[in-house]
Amino acid sequence: MAVTLTGADKALKSYYLDVVAEQLNNNTNPLLAMIKQSTDDVWGKEIKKLAVYGLNGGIGAGTEDGDLPSANGNNYEQFVVTLKNLYGTIEISDKAVRASENNAGAFVSLLNAEMEGLLKAGSFNFGRMLFGDGSGKIATVSGISSGVITLDSVKNVIEGMVVDFRTAAGVEISGATARRILTVDRVQKKITVSGSVISDELVPANSIMTVQGSYNNEITGLGAIFGNGETLYGINKASHTWLNPYKLTSCGAITEAKIQKAIDAIEEQSGGTVNFIVCSWGVRRALQALFAANKRIVDVMELAGGYKAMSYNGIPIVADRFCPDGTMYLLNTEDFTLHQLCDWQWLEGDDGKVLKQVAGKPVYTATLVKYADLICARPCGQGVITGITEA
Repeated sequence: MAVTLTGADKALKSYYLDVVAEQLNNNTNPLLAMIKQSTDDVWGKEIKKLAVYGLNGGIGAGTEDGDLPSANGNNYEQFVVTLKNLYGTIEISDKAVRASENNAGAFVSLLNAEMEGLLKAGSFNFGRMLFGDGSGKIATVSGISSGVITLDSVKNVIEGMVVDFRTAAGVEISGATARRILTVDRVQKKITVSGSVISDELVPANSIMTVQGSYNNEITGLGAIFGNGETLYGINKASHTWLNPYKLTSCGAITEAKIQKAIDAIEEQSGGTVNFIVCSWGVRRALQALFAANKRIVDVMELAGGYKAMSYNGIPIVADRFCPDGTMYLLNTEDFTLHQLCDWQWLEGDDGKVLKQVAGKPVYTATLVKYADLICARPCGQGVITGITEA
């Protein structure tokens, strides 16, 4: 049977969509797999979530014939954030389609390769966004020499990414956008990009690098909750102290006492329970060394999505490539919700097709989309330990 674009279109909608959605939702990383996803509280293009803080004030003790406690209900604030537009695009050339039109197996392999590439890129970027602050910043430029760009960190970059360079204030630098990363030297923290040579005059030190078109358009990750921004979800942090999570800085050598002190403080101030710990790989190695020195048996837990994790007093500890160096987050995942307008869907044209020819080019593209953002209903129920000495 000859392969047609119509058949490919049907395959993308009827077979690949469910597989891709399942992979991106549950297999991006263990943290995302623990976070519930919901269409609740989505109003048009915004998420409006009513957050409860503190306690109901209508409680008191009194005398046998005295006045009853006055009614004082719950304290509420409304979180308001704009739904973020998350996209993933595949591209198939007309030549590739025609070359495999009489070989269904070859065309299936072509589609599989494209979808695997989309899954890899999607998992990398959505996993990265979970630890970001929504700005889309992935690195700061330290300097440039002969077109080789030195960054403060290459944790969030990988070959093939298309990036924009902006000034420290976030202004797009003309002539330094839509550049594809060609090489990454992870030891020296250096990269090279496509296109004309970028100079330090065009992109000075302290400029920032973002994923193409993503500046201030990414989901509100842990970086926003634990960052130093003045507001969170549209509410001022200074006048709403319950928006501020627990922080232990300049930790040094990690110990069980420091971890327990942080957990106790979080649970005391919030009334919640820490049920998930995520850290950098170096911190996990330090923990393993600590447990070994104390001759403690490291328990292994199996998490949603099939992930395995070591544990501390029954709390899973997971290392993530995007977690900042020397950092450990102590979270209550029940406080987090990924609010979405809908789950992953293909963008469809008026004719109902998802594969469309690019104007003026012999290629076809299909775009996956999700409109969503992440909200933590109880920021004071979360904590972070930074400055940990890694192993």
